[in-house]
Amino acid sequence: MHTLNLISSSHVTFSKSTHQYYPTKRIENPKNFSYPPAFLNKSTPHSPKLCNFHKIHCYPFGKIQGLGTKRTPFSYIHENPSRKPGSRIPRSAAASESNPEGEAAAAEAAAKSKAKTLQLALVFGFWYFQNIVFNIYNKKALNVFPFPWLLASFQLFAGSIWMFVLWSLKLQPCPKITKPFIIALLGPALFHTIGHISACVSFSKVAVSFTHVIKSSEPVFSVVFSSFLGDTYPLKVWLSIVPIVLGCSLAAITEVSFNFQGLWGALISNVGFVLRNIYSKKSLQNFKEVNGLNLYGWISIISLLYLFPVAVIVEGSQWVQGYHKAIETVGKASTFYIWVLLSGIFYHLYNQSSYQALDEISPLTFSVGNTMKRVVVIVSTVLVFRNPVRPLNALGSGIAILGTFLYSQATAKKKSAGGEKKS
Repeated sequence: MHTLNLISSSHVTFSKSTHQYYPTKRIENPKNFSYPPAFLNKSTPHSPKLCNFHKIHCYPFGKIQGLGTKRTPFSYIHENPSRKPGSRIPRSAAASESNPEGEAAAAEAAAKSKAKTLQLALVFGFWYFQNIVFNIYNKKALNVFPFPWLLASFQLFAGSIWMFVLWSLKLQPCPKITKPFIIALLGPALFHTIGHISACVSFSKVAVSFTHVIKSSEPVFSVVFSSFLGDTYPLKVWLSIVPIVLGCSLAAITEVSFNFQGLWGALISNVGFVLRNIYSKKSLQNFKEVNGLNLYGWISIISLLYLFPVAVIVEGSQWVQGYHKAIETVGKASTFYIWVLLSGIFYHLYNQSSYQALDEISPLTFSVGNTMKRVVVIVSTVLVFRNPVRPLNALGSGIAILGTFLYSQATAKKKSAGGEKKS
């Protein structure tokens, strides 16, 4: 009677099923069945696959009934007697309730991802900030003291002192120095010296923004020189250097502060740094235990030994007179000292940050960041020094930067696919 009253007072309406109906029969002998009854929840040796399927796919009544019977709200009462019709729990929520360890692992993974993103943002932030500070104070010092050979030597000297402090205080592990290691560094350090002094000469002759636009053509030299040495590049890499050449040409033609010495200085700087990278891969491949920061520190030390004697010969006789004139122009000797000191410290710091960024991110991310860094530096120096920029000059600069971005995308994807890491 209780059952009849329950059914008669229920609001559930039974509609005629469109599926084929199989009436329930009394099972006299379950052994005659090749499969167990659908309402058995426990697995039997007759059909382990069927029971595994219903456990995985959440069909408590088996595969046949789960797929062949229309599921009504009333069926959820049988599956979840404690719940009312219509109160369905999403499968992901049910899984999280039954698996608190998985939820904790997901939360921990999300926290690690946020920490990694914050760390990456700090690395890029310091890298950009240090590069901007270097370019501003380097140009300020060169405007009043136009002797790039001495200033470039001081910047290498500041980096060498910085590394000695890190090694002395055990803040950075000092690499084991051997004769083969020093010999292997001689070539890369020489080309680094050429690249650095040429860039400083260019900075002293033209606007900082123009030098960086011309330096964005470095991929052109990299592809050409590497091809001569036997490397091959896909067609999309060759196509990416076309806008670089066109953009740099347009920017050079329309540059207000155009100077041939500044142009040639930036181009030679590109050649020097490309040859440094190529030569480093060949001569330093047996010294992979030395990390990037230590490698750059020793390159700075050897480059200083290369550069300073030549600087004395080229412009040493003019330093004293130029120093007095610079102090007279600035007005305070301390101001001039601060400019020179900041240019030296931040030159090393932004290079140090770039090597640290290489250790933390993929080549593709680094190439994108390096391209955007050049854009940020160009815009910042234009705003600080108020350099006049013509529309065609801005267009040429934008095309060149876009070409550099396309090139970095093409080459970084190739290196990532080949398991290489940008060096």
